[in-house]
Amino acid sequence: MRKPLAMAVALATAAGTAAATPAAASTHDVTITVMESSDLHGNALNWDYFKNAEYDDSAHNDVGLAKVSTLVNRIRADRGREKTMLLDSGDTIQGTPLDYYYAKVEPITETGATHPMARAMNAIGYDAVTLGNHEFNYGLPLLAKWIRQMKAPVLGANAVDARTGIPAYLPFTMKTMPVHGKRPVRVGVLGLTNPGIAIWDKANVDGKLRFTDLVESAKFWVPLMRGLGADVVLVTAHAGDNGMSSYQGDIPVENASAMVAEEVPGIDAVLFGHAHNDVPQRFVTNKATGKQVLLTEPGKWGQRLSVVDFTLSWSRGTWQVSSKSSTTLNTNTVPEDPKIVSLMAEQHDKTVAYVNQPVAESVSELSAAESRYKDTAILDYINAVQTSVVTQAVGSGKPVLSIAAPFSRTAVFPAGQVTIRDIAGLYIYDNTLEAVTMTGAQVKDYLEYSAKYFTQTAAGAPVDPQTLTNAGGKPDYNYDVLSGVTYDIDISKPVGSRIVNLSLDPAQEVVVAVNNYRRSGWGGFPHVSAAPVVHNAQVEIRQALIDYAQDAGVIDESEFFVPNWRLVREGAPVF
Repeated sequence: MRKPLAMAVALATAAGTAAATPAAASTHDVTITVMESSDLHGNALNWDYFKNAEYDDSAHNDVGLAKVSTLVNRIRADRGREKTMLLDSGDTIQGTPLDYYYAKVEPITETGATHPMARAMNAIGYDAVTLGNHEFNYGLPLLAKWIRQMKAPVLGANAVDARTGIPAYLPFTMKTMPVHGKRPVRVGVLGLTNPGIAIWDKANVDGKLRFTDLVESAKFWVPLMRGLGADVVLVTAHAGDNGMSSYQGDIPVENASAMVAEEVPGIDAVLFGHAHNDVPQRFVTNKATGKQVLLTEPGKWGQRLSVVDFTLSWSRGTWQVSSKSSTTLNTNTVPEDPKIVSLMAEQHDKTVAYVNQPVAESVSELSAAESRYKDTAILDYINAVQTSVVTQAVGSGKPVLSIAAPFSRTAVFPAGQVTIRDIAGLYIYDNTLEAVTMTGAQVKDYLEYSAKYFTQTAAGAPVDPQTLTNAGGKPDYNYDVLSGVTYDIDISKPVGSRIVNLSLDPAQEVVVAVNNYRRSGWGGFPHVSAAPVVHNAQVEIRQALIDYAQDAGVIDESEFFVPNWRLVREGAPVF
């Protein structure tokens, strides 16, 4: 755990030596360009593994590092490679079947193969990459292997050894950019990751790593970087910019990027990720200095590339940032880089073959299109599998309920052959299965919280499914449905009083199957994060769905579909 700190000290010493180099004092301006990707989530190529086709969405976005590479190459050619940098703000090695294949099917920790995202990023030539929370999903050994394979430094200043408090990863890096006739411009890059890792991946990091507050970490490292001669200080942060958290308790703020900009003097820009938003340019005022700090975020999956331009003026023997601006470029405007496509071909083809393996025959077509407002068989399939696994593990002493969310609106089990990609398209996250004990009263509170998802709609008023859901911006993945009991959701009632006819006594204790993200506090649902855990065998839910289908050979909704909830208004069904 001490090696990254030693590397940082060595780097700092080198930077300090460079700072002592004398320079002429005359007026001179230079422009440098910093590019940023973030939340790539395993998207190397412009391919949708769940649809077995080129990626497309309603906005006709494209995805992948091969698209990013083309934009990067054009900017380097236009600005001069020696005056550009390329950074990434995290969530790289989890998210697509490509990542899953090289973590679980042919894990790089066993085969020694180069991770596809390392292969692509090395070929493109990244200057630094910051750790995201999803980097920890497959455990510390795989993360360590990927870091060793990366040519770029992988940063995480606030991920520290749980025992010593020493940074477990490289905190920052410095790059010099040559300037004709003048001292080079020195750019310092500080990497900050998300404190929520301590909750979301507790099984992988508990007792090994702690995640300190982003603001406090930056307050320590930024002055050090300035003191070592950084002319420009950048923060790449895997944290959104709204100052809020999806969890409770004493864990530091999740989305602290704007807070870092406002509260830590000496930062020129914060290049952030995690929120998956397209933020071309935003300025906040630092409270101590009154200076404007630039923020930008390039969306997700390689759909955008942030491009930040800094103009520096030579004054009194030093470089000063005199202006800065940023924008985001849409990768759907360029073709894929054939170099990256060729480089990815073998690993991509292996993944395509894997996800197209048949696992079962479905008696009928099951669709998730209406799962967010109707009880559907395809979501009941998830709950049936989770209930089966938990019941086998803990016995049948207490009723076993199960919770699932409509992660996808487009998932379909076709009538006939069902493949791995069909199931993976339904359960798109690498969550693991846990189970907790709760009371009937706590379950009702949980369901009331979930029911905030619906827009209040008076009895007799028109109902439009497109505006009925996602009230207050609540995403589909934060709407949970429950199996094992019956209940109605009265959408004519205000938030907090919508769950009616729940067939569960308030004092009754039940076992509830949940995914690890929900159990760890993601989404802010009540009671579940503090509930006693009775099962946590690190079973991946998606793999459990695949195994269940393979063992049965047949997916027959008559064996698991039990309509147990519905939307109502004053007792009358909405649908």
